Amino acid sequence: MMLSEKTIETVVNHQFQSAHDAIFQHKSLEISGFGKFFFNEKKAHKMMEKFLSQKALFEKKAADETLPEAKRQAARMKLQTALDGIRDLKPRIYDSFPNLRGVEEQPAAAQSVEENNKGDE
Repeated sequence: MMLSEKTIETVVNHQFQSAHDAIFQHKSLEISGFGKFFFNEKKAHKMMEKFLSQKALFEKKAADETLPEAKRQAARMKLQTALDGIRDLKPRIYDSFPNLRGVEEQPAAAQSVEENNKGDE
């Protein structure tokens, strides 16, 4: 069976995007035969603190005119890495979305059927 490179790329990109959406929406991702992964908020907060302290340090170094230009340039690159980390973690930590841990919410219709069944008992 011959598949074009573009088709394979599309399928792989779709799988990664679906995994990204799942981890963002439910804070977990299960890959059959490989395991279940959870977004660890405690580690994320520690990482955010680390990025914020790095940001302060590298801003100071990048602005220090007593340092050679090469060291200031390196500090600017490290600062950008810290800023990227902050940008990526911020929505995961501070956006509110349910922590379902793999449990899906039931549609309202299913909930009302269950409530009616409890009344019959």
